[in-house]
Amino acid sequence: MTEDVSPTIRWGILGTGAIAATFAADLPLVPGAELAAVGSRRADTATAFARRHGFARAHGSWAELAADEHVDVVYVATPHATHHVAALTCLAGGKAVLCEKPMTLDRASSAQLIQQARTRGLFLMEAMWMRCNPAIRQVAGLIAAGAIGEVTAVHADFGLAGPFAPGHRLRDPRLGGGAALDLGVYPLNLAHLILGAPESVQAWARLTPEGVDENTGMLLGYASGAVAALTCGIGGATRNAASITGTLGRIDLPPEFYVPQSFVVHRDGRAETFEVPFPGHGYQFEAAEVQRCLAAGELESPLVPQAATLEIMSTLDTVRAQIGVSYDLDPPTALS
Repeated sequence: MTEDVSPTIRWGILGTGAIAATFAADLPLVPGAELAAVGSRRADTATAFARRHGFARAHGSWAELAADEHVDVVYVATPHATHHVAALTCLAGGKAVLCEKPMTLDRASSAQLIQQARTRGLFLMEAMWMRCNPAIRQVAGLIAAGAIGEVTAVHADFGLAGPFAPGHRLRDPRLGGGAALDLGVYPLNLAHLILGAPESVQAWARLTPEGVDENTGMLLGYASGAVAALTCGIGGATRNAASITGTLGRIDLPPEFYVPQSFVVHRDGRAETFEVPFPGHGYQFEAAEVQRCLAAGELESPLVPQAATLEIMSTLDTVRAQIGVSYDLDPPTALS
């Protein structure tokens, strides 16, 4: 017998906020993951983060992290509005990139990142961790195998209670605020995973005084005749659950459907619960998928394909156009 030894992948993290900390906490759960370096716009912040989470090196600029020859892949964990420039900086430095969702603020800039990665022969993946979750993967497999027949409807909601102050990132248009980009991407990704790109998109929202969406509904129609009814909001805690209905049954995902450890299949008058437990917060699965792809020499992941990122960004562009949310930002360029 030969021992299965995972290749070492040296991780850098760009950003030092809450999501960066959670991702860093889950990295040790991934065989072969090395906590190599962290980068921030402030050296003291990067140093404190590196000490707290066990990273070998700290950099006081994004460009320094991108130039670190001892880093294989960078996880971009900055606010939405800076994803584009941060990812461009890392790609320019020759690094593979796992970029937090949404990849950028619109389809055009996401397409630019993807083209840059392809031109440079570098791996790029949106950090839609839900698609890598083992329960979600099992649900998708059951549906593909016909467990609930032809899918007719997807229902999903994601709402936070708040209240959020006017200066909070979720209400700040300069940071890509609003419910749709931050929360709505999860219901949209679930619907896309099961039904693909929609034929029709209808959306309505209530906006905050700052001009970002506070409470948003999306109704998607598909060529198959299926529908997806999706909601997201930052003004009330919803159940944050989801269901997928088919001609032969239904699958229910529990609250926090985007990181489930169980689900229920209803069919023939019976309900069967599937338990899929795991340690940590659930970010380790996207990190493991990145490492698998890098070891195999793949430039994108079949679990989070770049085409899916672009199709969902197109839907979000349509939603924002219908509800009247726009982000007046200068086109970013890679940092030197």
